Amino acid sequence: MCFLSHALSSCGSKRDLYGGIQYHCLAITTGFIANVYVGSSLISLYSRCALLSDAYRVFDEMFERNVVSWTAIIAGFAQEWHVDMCLELFHQMRGVELKPNYFTYTSLLSACMSSGALGHGRGVHSQIIQMGFHCYLNVDNALIAMYCKCGAIYDAFYIFENMVSMDVVTWNSMIVGYAHHRLAQEAIDLFEEMIKQGVNPDAVTFLGILSSCRHEARTGLLLEALDFIQNMPVCPNAVIWGSLLSSTRLHGSVWISILAAESRLSLEPGCSATLLQLANLYASVGWWNQVARVQKLMKDNGLKPNPGCSWIEV
Repeated sequence: MCFLSHALSSCGSKRDLYGGIQYHCLAITTGFIANVYVGSSLISLYSRCALLSDAYRVFDEMFERNVVSWTAIIAGFAQEWHVDMCLELFHQMRGVELKPNYFTYTSLLSACMSSGALGHGRGVHSQIIQMGFHCYLNVDNALIAMYCKCGAIYDAFYIFENMVSMDVVTWNSMIVGYAHHRLAQEAIDLFEEMIKQGVNPDAVTFLGILSSCRHEARTGLLLEALDFIQNMPVCPNAVIWGSLLSSTRLHGSVWISILAAESRLSLEPGCSATLLQLANLYASVGWWNQVARVQKLMKDNGLKPNPGCSWIEV
């Protein structure tokens, strides 16, 4: 029984549907399909593999359900943005006198966030306070993300500034929220405070700051961003270089743009969008030998450069 539950959970984490189906068959033939933990793991497996109807069928056929089962199916519907169904399931769960855990509430908040359902989100927040989960770090992080996504940025900051403990996810949620609302200076100020507090930023932090740069034309900040990338404790990926490229292109920092494009291209050699941008950048500064080099790369990748066009990414 424990083996099956863990095996199904592992398949769910890896989105291994084929393996999960085999263990599902084994659960049926051995009779462990009636076990509540095996059933809950099956719900999570099918939900994570985007087979919500199969997940609900397993849930509906369960003889016994616990808080894990209910939370698993709520999380599945939250993943598909079905906020009304999540709330309906939550009310059914409360109707059978099961006490939700903080995972249940973070799933509900995720559904509200994805659907932009601020009213429902406030209702969930009220219940979180009543149940005493408002001091849980993961719950507070989910609340910040929900309020930011639903347009209530100052409610998010109220939670942020009253938190007892924070982690990098907390700071990132608020920085990205400010960036989403085009509050560039607030995002930058919060980033600087994050550094002062000794919290190590990660790639998500950087992407949030770069997103803010798009709304505030500060070349000096872009130089700081470049320095940050080059000194990151982890190797910057193509998404990070692509974000810097988008920001620099908007503000005319052609040399940083070229560096970002070349760096991105080294990680994704066949990226047609980057090749097109890089050729255009070299043409803008008259480096025709480099234009020819990039055009050859484009030809090798099956693209047909048109010298009469100016390439941009939209």
